[in-house]
Amino acid sequence: MHMPTINFNRSTSARHTPRAVNSPRAFNASHHRKWWVSGPPPFDSPVVTYFVASILMLTACFIYLCVFGYWARQVPAPVQISQLLQTTKSTEVCDVFDGMWVPDGSYPLYNSSDCPFAERGFNCLANGRKDTNYLKWRWKPKDCELPTFDALKALEKLRGKRVVFVGDSMSRTQWESFICMLMTGVRDPKSVYEVNGNQISKTIRFLGVRFEEYNLSVEFFRSVFLVQQGLPPRHGPKRVRSALKLDRLDDISRKWIDSDLLVFNSGHWWTPSKLFDMGCYFQDGGSLKLGMSINSAFEMALQTWASWVERSVNTNRTHIFFRTFEPSHWSGANQKECKVTTEPSFDAKGTERNEFGDIIASVVSTMRAPVTVLNVTSMGAFRSDAHIGTYSHPLTVLDCSHWCLPGVPDAWNEIVFSYLLTDGWRNLEN
Repeated sequence: MHMPTINFNRSTSARHTPRAVNSPRAFNASHHRKWWVSGPPPFDSPVVTYFVASILMLTACFIYLCVFGYWARQVPAPVQISQLLQTTKSTEVCDVFDGMWVPDGSYPLYNSSDCPFAERGFNCLANGRKDTNYLKWRWKPKDCELPTFDALKALEKLRGKRVVFVGDSMSRTQWESFICMLMTGVRDPKSVYEVNGNQISKTIRFLGVRFEEYNLSVEFFRSVFLVQQGLPPRHGPKRVRSALKLDRLDDISRKWIDSDLLVFNSGHWWTPSKLFDMGCYFQDGGSLKLGMSINSAFEMALQTWASWVERSVNTNRTHIFFRTFEPSHWSGANQKECKVTTEPSFDAKGTERNEFGDIIASVVSTMRAPVTVLNVTSMGAFRSDAHIGTYSHPLTVLDCSHWCLPGVPDAWNEIVFSYLLTDGWRNLEN
């Protein structure tokens, strides 16, 4: 996750010139004048004794102040144990992405057939899958416990809020999971509806579900690249049929602001087959960048996104998440075979695209605005059992990229809900 950086460094100045205390020049002025008028008093005079004692006392004080002042500047002030514990506790955040899948008979969290917002193409049981073991796994962080999902607590936490998901079909899957999880706590399912009466589809650019009882909106915006895609500059090569304008965020980005929770993802469309093979190349300003690599273009697009966040989003209100790449489990020589297993893998497998995660982390680390990275890549790498496979809709489509619902996207949302309910994973049980 990325929180605001507070600079605790402060410039200090110290006066090294000692301040005069009870200067002898100002001490006992009457005797000072008498010395010159009447001649010096006898050496054993009480006046001389008192004067000498005062000089010695002032000298000793001056030496003490110099030595103590130097020592005090070199030795830091002691820190109370209570202050140290408080500081340590406030910075202890569990790494919820370092963990494993454990069997749990209380799962799944919902039934897709009972959720009107679960897309038929993701409902593997309804599409003929017979084994159900893939539904019985829970994500367990190594060093802490995620709280058991409580739909009523989540709904109360989100009362009066606006939640926005932005990205590709993987983002739509997470959006559907988010809604279905919340639906289990709603008394009247008819009080939850799509604001425009739309059916869930793959190509529609906006979907919004309203939880009337809680004054809550959960919305999805389809933006697979996050930046604009349009016609290329004139007089370009014939193979260039469209261009990604890496310096311009998607033109629907104005609708993403004024939200309370904003969850982004991008990655699955940043491939040669969905770009170059389709005649889509990169553009910066008015110039085509025909030789630019996909990784470089992805980073430039994220820099454009980061600038937009810092310029347009009120982070005092909106908390921003960016989810990393979700592994696929295609196999075979041409990566076109899809073999769904019945159990999770013992080893992390699949196409992970770790370089995308590194780019996301690098860009977010330089942002002034707080952004939490949902580093889910390794979580999905074990779940070769949880893809749609042949249980799609229609059944003729093989799919080792998307996930069944219920399934892996529920774990992503459990992590998001735990963040909201535990002060950013600071109050998780060990």
